[in-house]
Amino acid sequence: MNSQYGYVLDASAVLALLNQEIGSLKVEQTLLLPKTVMSVVQLAEVSAKLVQLGISIQDTEKILATLAIPIEPFTEDIAFKSSELMTLAKPLGLSLGDRICLATGIILNLPVLTADKIWLQMPNVMVDLIR
Repeated sequence: MNSQYGYVLDASAVLALLNQEIGSLKVEQTLLLPKTVMSVVQLAEVSAKLVQLGISIQDTEKILATLAIPIEPFTEDIAFKSSELMTLAKPLGLSLGDRICLATGIILNLPVLTADKIWLQMPNVMVDLIR
């Protein structure tokens, strides 16, 4: 881990933790850091994936509550920063959710923790991989 303060967690990192995939221990360790957060947009992505797997929304809420990850709101600053990233992110195939996660990291001055190696190609963004 590169950050001693915290991370912005991508949905892929949280799903790896929930599924106990390779890299889940690294994600678990970040939860002990004081400033680790997840964007409300990544919360929506993780929730949708769990519901898609057949988990009720009530159980999804309980599962995510047990992780106790602070949720960062989607602000105008993050919206504009994610739009600014569009020209760099589009050729890499990054989605709106991806750009919001990266923009949240930039705005909060925190690295982003993800399983998506392609994110390393984004300039001026601190990205750390779970595996």
